[in-house]
Amino acid sequence: MAMETVSTNKAFGGAQGVYKHRSSSTGTEMTFSVFVPSHAAGAKLPVVWYLSGLTCTHANVTEKGEFRRACAELGLIFVAPDTSPRGEGVPDDPAGAYDFGLGAGFYVDATEAPFAKNYRMWSYVTEELPALVAAEFPADMDRQSITGHSMGGHGALTIGLTYPDRFKAVSAFAPIVAPGQVPWGEKALTGYLGADRAAWRRHDAVALIEDGARLPDLLVDQGTADNFLDGQLKPELLEAACGAAGIPLTLRRQEGYDHSYYFISTFLADHLRWHAERLG
Repeated sequence: MAMETVSTNKAFGGAQGVYKHRSSSTGTEMTFSVFVPSHAAGAKLPVVWYLSGLTCTHANVTEKGEFRRACAELGLIFVAPDTSPRGEGVPDDPAGAYDFGLGAGFYVDATEAPFAKNYRMWSYVTEELPALVAAEFPADMDRQSITGHSMGGHGALTIGLTYPDRFKAVSAFAPIVAPGQVPWGEKALTGYLGADRAAWRRHDAVALIEDGARLPDLLVDQGTADNFLDGQLKPELLEAACGAAGIPLTLRRQEGYDHSYYFISTFLADHLRWHAERLG
């Protein structure tokens, strides 16, 4: 299936679109959003990828992120994929829990039945969707960066650490920095990748850094009133890993902010300006 336009709306002089296509990675129809700022004919613009968190789709940041004004001013394309495959026959958490299955793909390629057939979000986000964006939008794929929230912050960190030459800037909001050490991650990585913890390390930002992955610098915002802070997020583990590895980390603990899009929308323009400086 070729890319199909679901909707387009003019915003800040640019175009906010929602699109769908048949994915060869997941075997399902996938929906994503793209904001393209106003630009000169023939121009190619840098791309910022935004990965969303548990229970979210492309729509959460598209509707609540308040990113378009900054993207229009900075000349940035903003791409927001979905968080998992969806549709009839796609397996879900047997108990219907929110933290596994639909809406909770964790940006990995599953190897365990019955999830291995459809849950291939790593390949989708790092290979298939970038190729589609490059073909359909005025995207300069030599100037890409990545950010995300919570589970999406985990995805942004692990993808950025794996492809440091591709992504010129990496940041995150309240990321799951060490999924191998917290309940959300242990459940998801066991379910998708199996019980061998060695297989988890390439999908764990702290483990990747311990194993030699490097970035020139890193920006993370974390709300101090986030109810997942101590049990699931543990930014101090990323702080320690970056310190030991010599990675310059700017970890901003934002007093009184929680895990919601009120927090993300407050600081997303800051991140976009930080990305723009590194994208050139």
